[in-house]
Amino acid sequence: MEQRESPEASEEEKAPALSVSAAMGLAKDALESVVVRLVGEVSEVNDKPGYKAVYFTVKDEKASLPCMMWMNRYQASGVQLYVGALVELTGRFSLYAAKGRMNFDVFSVSLAGEGQLRLQVANLARELEAMGLMDPARKRPLPAYPSTIGLVTSPRGDAVHDVLRTLRRRYPLARVLLAGVPVEGPKAADGMVDALAKVVFSGAEVVLLVRGGGSFEDLMPFNDRRLARTIAACPVPVVTGIGHEPDTSIADMVADVRASTPTAAAEAVAPSREQTNALLASLGDRATGAVERRLRDAALTVERLAGKPLFQEPERLFDAEALALDDLSGRLGRALPESLRENRHRIALLRETLRRSLPNLLAIPRASVHAAKGRLVFAGAHFGEAEKRTLEGARERLVRLGEGVIQPRRAEVAVSAARLHDLSPLAVIGRGYAIARTDGGEVIRSVAQAPAGSTVSVTVADGELACTVNEAVRIESSVEPWN
Repeated sequence: MEQRESPEASEEEKAPALSVSAAMGLAKDALESVVVRLVGEVSEVNDKPGYKAVYFTVKDEKASLPCMMWMNRYQASGVQLYVGALVELTGRFSLYAAKGRMNFDVFSVSLAGEGQLRLQVANLARELEAMGLMDPARKRPLPAYPSTIGLVTSPRGDAVHDVLRTLRRRYPLARVLLAGVPVEGPKAADGMVDALAKVVFSGAEVVLLVRGGGSFEDLMPFNDRRLARTIAACPVPVVTGIGHEPDTSIADMVADVRASTPTAAAEAVAPSREQTNALLASLGDRATGAVERRLRDAALTVERLAGKPLFQEPERLFDAEALALDDLSGRLGRALPESLRENRHRIALLRETLRRSLPNLLAIPRASVHAAKGRLVFAGAHFGEAEKRTLEGARERLVRLGEGVIQPRRAEVAVSAARLHDLSPLAVIGRGYAIARTDGGEVIRSVAQAPAGSTVSVTVADGELACTVNEAVRIESSVEPWN
């Protein structure tokens, strides 16, 4: 069977053959006219210092594409390329004729999907780190034996049961303050901020902020700026246990302690029973050893003191005083009789001298006393005669003047006494009237002052009567009051 050549083949054969460079130039022009936007995952990155461009490769399930981007464009994009990042690229195909290699010339790059979220988280992390919120020197140590532990997590997830089970097993003495909040969704971050404040105000000494695993998007509430600042400003240590081991959230970075899982977070704040028992046993051994050492030292001290001569023969403590006392007693016994004999002789001499001189000493004073007695008797008989006459005259004048002064007043007093007698309540009582008073001494003018059952005192002419009111009846008067 004959094969006929197609007209097209014959025309191609008739066209002149192209050189390699010409063919590559033709392909280059055709490729560079195509501008596309594509999405792929970065599989390798070559970003060495001194390069004019960054070289990387993007791929999907079926193909891979080498890419290059001039350094000025790459730096202006603000994107940090890394293996595994999902990126969205805009550019055109280019052909490097010298090597026969095709590249994708990238005009712009941005992180796609989760990658954009990771960029936001990375930018926030750098900002908070510059503010010092991630400084290790700022982070506080955990209390060794907290009595109250705050727990902020979802009340319906597995994390809350893992934490409570671990605390019950390791450290059942602690009181747990549970603040159940959503840990996923747009309002989760605000809920966790409020929950942290509530458990701290309720007396928590350390706070656990935990949740189970999830995707990067699910964990975005733990990358919230306000939550990070709240954790950093919390007055008690905060331990995070977010079950997403490949990634570290902003909350993990600013927390005082980061645990990989909720269970690990509970173990970080709760000492195990074995550790506690070992510590107590060690402290007991140390206390016992210290007491035994002190007792041994005290026993040695007592033995050393008991061997001193002072305690062996205590009477030797007063040897010097006893000798001095004996010496003084002997000297006193010798000196006292001699002194008494001298005193007796001196007293006898004084007595004899006084006996001889006493009669002569009394003779002259006796005559003077008799003369003074006579003068005193004479003067006493006439003493006060002139003064007595003067006093009698003054008394008579005073009596006359007094009568003149008292007489007008006596009449006035009589009139006033008569008026006072007329106004006296005693005169009224003497005419058969009586005065009733309450227990407080107030005069009763109305039945309202003495209700039934009350006690009153009634004053009559010759005494008082203690009465009890059985009934109080108001009498309406027909007489109009006089104004």
